Amino acid sequence: MSVIWLLAGLAALTVGAELLVRGASALARAVGLPPLIIGLTVVAYGTSAPEFATSVKAALAGQADLAVGNVVGSNAFNVLFILGVSALIAPLAVSSQLVRLDVPVMIGASAVTWAMAANGWIGRAEGAVLVGAACVYTALLVYLGKRNPPPGEETDHQMASPEPASPKRARRLGLSILLVLAGLGLLVAGAGWLVRGAVEVARLMGVSELVIGLTIVAGGTSLPEVATSVVASIRGERDIAVGNVVGSNIFNLLAVLGGAALVTKGGIHVADAALRFDIPIMLAVAVACLPIFLTGGRICRWEGGLFLGYYVAYVAFLIFSAMHHRALAPYGMVMLWFVIPLTVLGVAVSLLFWLRRPRGTGG
Repeated sequence: MSVIWLLAGLAALTVGAELLVRGASALARAVGLPPLIIGLTVVAYGTSAPEFATSVKAALAGQADLAVGNVVGSNAFNVLFILGVSALIAPLAVSSQLVRLDVPVMIGASAVTWAMAANGWIGRAEGAVLVGAACVYTALLVYLGKRNPPPGEETDHQMASPEPASPKRARRLGLSILLVLAGLGLLVAGAGWLVRGAVEVARLMGVSELVIGLTIVAGGTSLPEVATSVVASIRGERDIAVGNVVGSNIFNLLAVLGGAALVTKGGIHVADAALRFDIPIMLAVAVACLPIFLTGGRICRWEGGLFLGYYVAYVAFLIFSAMHHRALAPYGMVMLWFVIPLTVLGVAVSLLFWLRRPRGTGG
């Protein structure tokens, strides 16, 4: 039975991602918004539905660690694993808007969340601020998308008569919304089926509940983002692939974590371990995106491999930590005092070369 759940989950994720990417691309054309804006909003928010449901339910049940860990872990997973795999499939071109606006917003949201949680709590008032920021950010994206329509959109509007085009436009809009909803539904269902089957297989193989929780379940809520970004990358919809990840991370922090704090009496508690390690790692991952995006205007395959390698190292640290393994101390020292500083140095050098490069050379 577990194999059936696995196969059904994989099939639903594949079909759902294909429908969502097709629907999102068609929706962008139908409403006159750039694919990046659709990726940052409709696709990103839709694929973050499992995180929203999980964190709010956990917060209401008094499981604050699960609510916070789900958001923080998903954000690290989204950048390191999803962008890593997508870039390995095909180098990802990065929109200038991501560099100017969206990645700085992701970094700012990560930093503000860390600051809010510094006292060990994210209160209801702070949750309301985060949710309000999500609304403002979404409205800003739609405004920017309408002000800067996709190439050719303005010409099409000028040349076409509104009356004859109206029924056709309405049908196209309705079909694209239907594809988006069907894709999201299949993604959420497929993620649940795949996690269920994977947990059953892991138990049959004698894998501990701890390892199952740290790996299969932790990544389960991000499976819609994985499927969507990978399919978008394969289909050449790279604005949707990258926008999905960045938009999901912003939505997770502002709407998911903010919403969880807002609906919980007294807000949600943030564990010391998350403040000392996991949230700083999440912020570092967000900061690392900006110079990588900025220096080349794309995420190359070697950068995707670097992201993927870091995710493997991060998961290994979590497993060692939960098992209180004797390798934890030396492994942690290597991570903190060698790998991370070396990466920061490499990124800084790349950024310095980019800043000193004569303007007008492209890239």
